[in-house]
Amino acid sequence: MSIQLSQAEASRLQRLSDIAALALQHLQQTDARLFAHDFDAAELLEHCKDIGFSEQVDAFVARFGRLQDLLGDKFLPAWLKAMEEVPSTALENLDKAEKWGLVSKADDWFAVRKLRNLMVHEYLQDAQALLDALQAAHHAVPMLAFTCQALIQRTAPLLTAGR
Repeated sequence: MSIQLSQAEASRLQRLSDIAALALQHLQQTDARLFAHDFDAAELLEHCKDIGFSEQVDAFVARFGRLQDLLGDKFLPAWLKAMEEVPSTALENLDKAEKWGLVSKADDWFAVRKLRNLMVHEYLQDAQALLDALQAAHHAVPMLAFTCQALIQRTAPLLTAGR
């Protein structure tokens, strides 16, 4: 399959690829710092009184959500369009991504999309619910990384083909 991208499409994909790589790096760094030590719900509540730790939690939640939004709402639809697929709803796009090998399981990826809202809404209200959401998001970082890296790798040949 020979794909010809317009200059605008190539520029957008390059920009999305660059932003995704940086967003992934930032998420992984924050993830490593936040989860360097295990903590339970009571410790989480106590740690959140410390502004530095609280800011790490905020950064993790924001970076997790930002990367997820970038991949699911911008990069994946742009890549699908470049591959001459018709982008559709998030769930349908994830199903297509699964068929292309960009996600291991669309249902798991879609379920993780709900974590950000849970992390934001449970913040400092229910320590156990927040802890559970943070840990689920922590365990989902490799899944986001896989999708991000797969999109970047699959985008590179499209960008060099038009040169």
